[in-house]
Amino acid sequence: MVVTNNDITQKNYKKLSIQVSLSGLSFCVFDLLTNKVLTTNTVEFPKNSVLEEVLWKAFVDNIILSNSYDEIVVIHDNNLNTFVPNSLFNEDYLGSYLQYNIKVFSTDFFASDFLKNHDMHNVYVPYVNINNFLLDQFESFDYKNCNTVLVNKILELSSTTTEKQVFVHFQNNNFQIIVAKESNLLLFNSFEYSTPEDFIYYILFTYEQLQLNPDTVALNLLGALTIESEYYTIAYKYIRNCSLLNTSAISSTLGKSEDEIRNHFILFHS
Repeated sequence: MVVTNNDITQKNYKKLSIQVSLSGLSFCVFDLLTNKVLTTNTVEFPKNSVLEEVLWKAFVDNIILSNSYDEIVVIHDNNLNTFVPNSLFNEDYLGSYLQYNIKVFSTDFFASDFLKNHDMHNVYVPYVNINNFLLDQFESFDYKNCNTVLVNKILELSSTTTEKQVFVHFQNNNFQIIVAKESNLLLFNSFEYSTPEDFIYYILFTYEQLQLNPDTVALNLLGALTIESEYYTIAYKYIRNCSLLNTSAISSTLGKSEDEIRNHFILFHS
C-alpha cells in the first residue's frame, strides 16, 4: 500500500517514515529532491499505557505527522520475524516459518517483505492494531518489518569486502547480530540483555558458533551506542577489530551527524 499521486501539481516531494514499537515511536521527514532529513523526533510511551491512546496523543503533539506526504512508510519495530530463502518460501504457510521462533496462533496475522536483491523473504508479525490506527490517519501507506530495512542495508554494506563481518544493532533491552560476507546473510539473530556481560556473552557465543576469530573478524557497532558506552567498552575489550560503523559517506547526504545516523539507522534507511 503506497501513496501515489500522478498530478505533479499536488506533489510536495516529502516522505514520512514512522518506526513504531509497543514502547514508542520515532519518525522523520525526508526531502525527496535532496534526500536530506528535514525533521526527526522520538516519542516514548508510558509503561502500561493503552496503545491507541498514546498513538493518538503522539499525533496531537506532533502535528507534522498529519501533513500531506507523497510517500508514507511505517516500520514495525519488533523481532517477531525470520528470514526465508526464496527457494523455500511459500506465501500460504507464513506462520509455519515462525513457529520455531515464537509462539504463533491460528488467528495471528502474518506478513512478508521480499528482499529482491538478496533472493529471500522476511516473514514477520506486524502490529495489526497499529496498522488499523494508522489507516484512520492516512489514506494509505507502505509497511515493513524493521529487520527488513536493517538486513537489506547491512548486506549492501558487506558487498565492499570479501571478508566475513559481524554487525550489531544495539537498542534498549535487545540487540540484533548480523553476520555477512559479500552481500550474503550468514546469520541473523536477536537477543535480550540486561547487563554489558549479557551483551558480550552473546557476541562471543556467536563468534564461537560460527568459528569466527575475535582477533581478526571485524565487529561493527551501530544503533543507540556511542564510544563512551560501557557496552562499547566491553566489546572493544574482547574483540580486537571493534569499531562504530562508519557512516560518514551518508552523513552529508542526509544532513545528519554520524552518531544520529547510527542511532536512527533503520529509520533513516527506510
